Amino acid sequence: MSTNPYPLGLRLAGRRVVVVGGGAVASRRVPALLDAGADVLLVAPEVTPALRAHVDAGRLHWRPRRFAPDDLDGAWLVQVAVDDPLAAASVSAVADERRIFCVRADDRTAATAWTPAVTRHGPVTVAVLGGGDPHRAMGVRDAVRELLAARTGPLVDPGEPVADAPVAGPPEPTPAGSGDAVTRPGGPVGRVSLVGAGPGDPELITVKGWRLLTEADVVVADRLVPGLLLDELRPDVELVDAAKIPYGPSRAQEEINRILVDRALAGKVVVRLKGGDPYVFGRGGEELLACAEAGVPVTVVPGVTSAVAVPAAAGVPVTHRAVAHEFTVVSGHVAPDSPVSLVRWEALAGLRGTLVVLMGLKNLAAIADTLTRHGRDAATPVAVIQEGTTGGQRSLRSTLGAVAADVVAAGLRPPAIVVIGDVVDALTLPGRPAARPSAS
Repeated sequence: MSTNPYPLGLRLAGRRVVVVGGGAVASRRVPALLDAGADVLLVAPEVTPALRAHVDAGRLHWRPRRFAPDDLDGAWLVQVAVDDPLAAASVSAVADERRIFCVRADDRTAATAWTPAVTRHGPVTVAVLGGGDPHRAMGVRDAVRELLAARTGPLVDPGEPVADAPVAGPPEPTPAGSGDAVTRPGGPVGRVSLVGAGPGDPELITVKGWRLLTEADVVVADRLVPGLLLDELRPDVELVDAAKIPYGPSRAQEEINRILVDRALAGKVVVRLKGGDPYVFGRGGEELLACAEAGVPVTVVPGVTSAVAVPAAAGVPVTHRAVAHEFTVVSGHVAPDSPVSLVRWEALAGLRGTLVVLMGLKNLAAIADTLTRHGRDAATPVAVIQEGTTGGQRSLRSTLGAVAADVVAAGLRPPAIVVIGDVVDALTLPGRPAARPSAS
């Protein structure tokens, strides 16, 4: 006799959750656990770059080895994210002996808990179980999300009808030549969408970007994309971790291009999910050219760029009346004195407006020194914002002459945005801290 699962919301803040496995499935599940405040222990001989970034940031603990029974000491929940049935069964057997609920990615019938299809709308979290059918759960979840999105305001009144609510169904076709699948000898070709995921907050992806994610067969994701978006993918979606950790291991761009083209030529719907905007230091143009050369149709979905959104989240407008009439966005990943640098830092030093530096933390000392040597006042206000728009956001205010040392002392790390200019203090009232937007 079949039984229905009992729905429950787990309050995991400060409680140990063990994740066994360090691959794509773990990369999808860990962000939601961290968002719930769980004390996450990751057990795996190797982990993806995205998971390693969480380890390096101190968000979770990692035991770089195979599972041992004592890994479940003090655990409230265990997630098994391995594709080896014998290894998964051994973990769930230990969990069962200790009466710890166990989620299994390889075999839902052997699990004591299931992961629902989830959507979040402000303070509202909707979790859907489809009676063991993940496709049914995802379909209902997507319909609910569209209903929530159709209602303006932070909450939906259960007694209030939603006017003109969209109905779940097949997506509207994209204009010809802008992303439609095409037919070639040997079968249809899929399509590739270059989607900007925004600066970090999963709610800052565009509606079109989210819709394309729900249609994807394959998602090729960078480390800087919001992890909670990956948690909402269909279980059968192939997730390719193309994480590019600054100054760490990365997958070659040529390999990313090859994956996009190969999957699309195999008839797959592919989403290349990139932090921020695909065309702002995102190498989206290279990926579009690679696809176009192979005859693969491409749709480009702009994203909210961190160059503007992250300063705004920290209370810094990049322009302000009577303060700055222009702002310049520059990549700082190459040192100013490098022969391969394409930036004329001496010219930037002479500008009066705002300078926003992305990927510049490693070279911040050299950048600040170069700007001051070419005329920018060392007393110019500077803001550095780490992991902007996320729960891990940290910010520091300094001056151009002192910021490099202050960043080291504060222990700030990538990803971080550096804002240089008088706009840093534009929203500061005398005798009061800078005005900050409230979170919602």
